[in-house]
Parts: sequence; structure tokens; C-alpha cells
Amino acid sequence: MPSKPSRVVHAIALLGLLLGAAVHAQQPAAEPPLSPVAEQIRDRVEQWRGAHADADAPGQAVADFYEQNRFAPAWTRPGDLDQLLAALRDVAGDGLDPEDYGLSELQRQRVVPGDPQATPQQRAQFDLLATDACLAALMHLYRGKVDPATLDTHWNFDPRQLDQAQGLKAVRDALAQGAVGPLFARARPQNPLYGQLRAALAKLREVAVQGGWPPLADGPTLKPGSRDPRVPALRQRLQLVGYPVGGSVDDLYDPALEAALKQFQREQYLAADGHLGKATLAALNVPVAARIEQLRANLERARWLLHQLQGEFVVVDIAGYQVAYYRDGKPVWRSRVQVGKPYRSTPVFKSKITYLTLNPTWTVPPTILKNDILPKVRRNPGYLAANRIRVLDGQGRELSPASVNWANPRGIVLRQDAGPGNSLGRLVIRFPNDYAVYLHDTPHQELFANEQRANSSGCIRVERPRELAELLLDDPARWNRAGIDRAIDTLKTQTVMLRQPVPLLLAYWTVDLREDGRVGFRPDVYQRDPPLLAALGRPRVSPWLPAAAMQP
Repeated sequence: MPSKPSRVVHAIALLGLLLGAAVHAQQPAAEPPLSPVAEQIRDRVEQWRGAHADADAPGQAVADFYEQNRFAPAWTRPGDLDQLLAALRDVAGDGLDPEDYGLSELQRQRVVPGDPQATPQQRAQFDLLATDACLAALMHLYRGKVDPATLDTHWNFDPRQLDQAQGLKAVRDALAQGAVGPLFARARPQNPLYGQLRAALAKLREVAVQGGWPPLADGPTLKPGSRDPRVPALRQRLQLVGYPVGGSVDDLYDPALEAALKQFQREQYLAADGHLGKATLAALNVPVAARIEQLRANLERARWLLHQLQGEFVVVDIAGYQVAYYRDGKPVWRSRVQVGKPYRSTPVFKSKITYLTLNPTWTVPPTILKNDILPKVRRNPGYLAANRIRVLDGQGRELSPASVNWANPRGIVLRQDAGPGNSLGRLVIRFPNDYAVYLHDTPHQELFANEQRANSSGCIRVERPRELAELLLDDPARWNRAGIDRAIDTLKTQTVMLRQPVPLLLAYWTVDLREDGRVGFRPDVYQRDPPLLAALGRPRVSPWLPAAAMQP
């Protein structure tokens, strides 16, 4: 029988064993070691992290993607790679360049999973480039490649919202489900207009592959009923882009061809007279390659803006010279507008309509005072009285025009009385902005008949503004059309607040989509397409190429 001390020692030893077992049981299971490829990916990510302290640096999403997945390679199944490469080729249909995502390099470096001749370094390099290409292309499809604020200092639209954690999870899920291709389809704007733009681009590229459209020779103005050797080429030109031109094949300019040309003219914002004159000839002879570039520019704008078109809002389409009121994303009212001259361009921005002014006075802006009004006053001392414009000092006190040194006026303000002939018409629709821009009525109604209407000083002149006011006020009991007319007829200046602010978007599009899928091309009145296309064409270099990965 063991002694008492021996039993105590034995008990203590047993207790130690039990405690040790319990402590061991509470320790988490050791993670399996990284594979050789994962080790290489980890090393590359750590090198990149050491060189990039900026949380917004290009490549950040790729580093996060691998860190969240213990650096495991993502592209281990041939089917996933096939879908990725096909999706990258397909971004050409969005007006993007597949080489921005290293398509050729990926095809050259492609590593077959399990290839015994591929080193871990090669497999890691390929995996990083594939993930970078995937994430960059998805981002560009989702919200655009170019940052619009770099092109336009007025830009204040909210970018399409993106939660990076959710985005990375979507990529991981797509890889787990073998659904990389559908992920790219979901990244594109889901608005039907985007699909129509893609279809139009594909159609024009088919025309380009077939040699483009035939150039039309210069010559005297071609009028309906005449014969001309250019008629067959005109018929072919219009037929190539979907206009119905009839079945004739000779050189007679017949009624079917006339109707097709008038339709073309309307869709290009030309006078629809059916005459093949210099302006129409120039529009017909714009090369198909230039029209393709125009579509690419507007596809990028679509990626910036289409997510904004939701619910109730007003859109001013600057290059299209029109305004539309939308409810539930559908237009319920449209009208023509006049916009700023090229040297006084209407800015692109977003705001909210908050109130209306009935029978407004007009305070002459400094630029218009200097460049427009002063030269007229100097030529004609009676100009101010004829236009009911008062001269005020800095405290708002009226001055006699005869007391002003019009050769060098200082400290004065010109204000036009409300009523007929006021430069703002009888109604102004106002919204906060830094540019003194608003929507308003105009005494210059005759200018709405012009096809191209860039003739204001920056504000937007609206045809039929009272109809828009009735929609905005949305108060059938008090502010129906008759109520608005009565208030204006009093000649009293009156402010009317909207019950709820209505979003306003001032946008710039140089294409016009028709219901039959055809595209009209508008004049780029402010020349905004070239800088956008230049930015779109700047090559993107992957930060995960070997040389770039080691650079800060």
C-alpha cells in the first residue's frame, strides 16, 4: 500500500495531466500551411503593402481580396478562366479597351492548373494579374473608367455607390459557383438605354468591318424629283444604318428616299427640308469611325449617370436641347429648350428644384452687363428705358441713368422690371447652384423653331414652362394651370415654394436613341467628346505587373 505522500504526488501528477489536456483542448486548431502558390501570393501582397501606404492606391482591392482568402489562388479552374477571358474580350462592346485589363498578357501567360512545369512564382503572378483584370473591368463597367470630375470642375453628381466588401464577396461567390460571366453582365448599368447603346455600337462596327459607308461627292444641292449620279450612294448610305429607302435602284431622287433623308436630318438636328445641301452632306460624310468614337464617349457617360435616373426628377439634355420630367423613371412631359452659347456654356451638374418665381424681375449678371448691356447703352442712351431696366446703387437705391459715367460705371446694378418683355419671361424655376443658372420662360419664343438652340447666356430657356410648373407644384386644387395663369396675370412678383424638392440633372449627351433602336448623332456643341475620349484612351497599367509591384 503506497504511503500518504506518494498518493498526494500521484494525484497532483494526474491533475496536471488533466489540466494540460483541458488547456490543449481549448487551443484553436492549427491552420494548414499555405501552399507554395499561396506563399508566393502572400509575399507579393506584403511587398505591395510595404510600398503603398495610401488606402486608395490602385491594387488595394486585389490585396484585400487575397488577404481575406488566406492568399489562396483564385483562378484554379479552366472554366473560370475561360469565362474571364471571354468577359474581358466582351468589354470592347462597352466601348472599353480589353488591353486595359491585360487581355493579351493573360492569354500569353495563361497557366493550366496542375501544370508541373509552371513554377509557384508563375502561377502566383498569373493569378494576381487575372484578379486585378477582373476587379478593374468590373469597376469600370459599374461606374466608368474616367473620373468625370477630372474633366469638368462643375461636376457634382454622386458616383454609383459601391461597397468594396460586398463587391469582393460577389467575386468570390461567382468563382465558387462558376458564374464569372454573369457577374460581368450584372456590373453593367441595368437601364435599357445602356443595352441600346451597346447594340448601336455593335451595328456600327459591323458597318465598319464591311468597309464603312460610301462617301458622297460634293455638288449642287440635290432636291426631290431630280436625277443625280449621287443618288444610289445616298440610298446605300441611309440603308446601311436602317432607314427605309424603298426599292428603287436608279438615280431618281424619289419620295421614299426623300422621306428617309428628312428622317435622317431630324435625327441629326438639321433642318428637315429633304434637300441634300452642304450641312446634310457633311453629316452624312462623317466617317463611321468617328461615329463609333461618339458612341464610346456616351457609353462612358451612361456608366456615370444612368444610376441617377430613378423616381421623380427633371433632366435637361443640354446637347439635345430638351427637358423632360420623369415619374417612376418614365418621361411624362417633354419640351424644347435653349441653352448656353459655346462660349457661355450651360454647366453640367445636379441640384434640386425648390421654388418658382412668378413675374420675376431680372438682375443683370456682371458678365452680361459688361459684354452685352454696356455696349448697347453706350450706342443708345434710350436702351434702358425702352427695356424697362432700372439703375440701382449698391444699397438698392434707384439712380438716374444720366448720373452714371457709362464709359466706366462703378458700383451699379441693373434690374429689369417684371412683366412682358422681361428677359426671364413670366416664370423662373429655381434651384441652388453656384453658377446663377436656372430654368425660365423667355420672350424669344421664335428661337425654339431652330434645330440647334445654343443661344442663351448659360441659363435654360424652356418652351411651355407653365406646364412644367404645374407638374412641379403638384397641387391640383390651388396651382393647376388656371391658378398659375391667374397669378401671373396679376403682374405681381410672387415666390411659390414646392411642397417637396424635385431632383434636377443637367446632363450632356451627344447621341439620341430612337424607339426603333437607331441612333441620332448630335452636334458636340461644347466640344466635350474629345477630352473624354482622350481620357478613355489612356492605357491602364496593372499595379501587379512585376516591375510595378515593387514601386511605391
